[in-house]
Amino acid sequence: MPRIALGWSIVESDEVLRAREFVVTARHVSVLTGAGVSTASGIPDFRGPQGLWTKDPKASRMFDIDAYVADREIRVLAWQNRRDHPAWTAQPNAAHRAIADLERQGRVRAVITQNIDGLHQAAGSGHTAAVLEVHGTIRNTVCLDCQDRRPMLDTLDRLESGEDDPPCLACGGMLKSDTVSFGQQLDARVLDQAMRAAREADVLIAAGTSLQVNPIASLVPMAWQAGARVIICNADPTPYDSIAEVIVRDPLEEALPRMVAVDSSEPLQ
Repeated sequence: MPRIALGWSIVESDEVLRAREFVVTARHVSVLTGAGVSTASGIPDFRGPQGLWTKDPKASRMFDIDAYVADREIRVLAWQNRRDHPAWTAQPNAAHRAIADLERQGRVRAVITQNIDGLHQAAGSGHTAAVLEVHGTIRNTVCLDCQDRRPMLDTLDRLESGEDDPPCLACGGMLKSDTVSFGQQLDARVLDQAMRAAREADVLIAAGTSLQVNPIASLVPMAWQAGARVIICNADPTPYDSIAEVIVRDPLEEALPRMVAVDSSEPLQ
């Protein structure tokens, strides 16, 4: 049943009400987020109707490590994409802020995010619980040769000065964003932390993720097998809906603030 408005009052969906009961009584909540959390901030997803790869299937080559290393033209396009990425002007939305509010309540074990935009931290997450960026961050560069890391904005300044494929300042090697491309391994340390957070959760909220990409999608059945209640918040069905205690289809920027509100009468943000 969807959330509807009657005059000035709000009638919550049964799903949001049930989810809130589990969330506000949990001691350890782990939150797994995907691109759907950031779409309301103006950052398009990859596979949705307005997604980057939906509109331009060839764009996926910028995110393939073999193509990136082998083709200078792909690297030039990738640097243009980084320069123009909406993350530089985007602001956290109500979904990001709700997750940060949950952390302030002392309930969050970890925020495990597939997003590279840094909006969870901008909303206030990461002070008492870890923000685990399993796919890395666009806010830094990394050298593929010497692993030197520097702020992305410093390198983008070099683009404005005329460098279209800027090399590493430390060794002259090839730079890319400090994100995980297809063909690269996830950071084993970050993945281990994410798996531990999933296993130790009383409640796992999977928000804005299609749960189609492993190994991150496997955190959901891992948490469920360890005894966690699983709450899936996604507009479309996922492969793990069958094990979810609650499935919420409402827009995340509306549903998540209500789900984390300790006082059920608290107005929607």
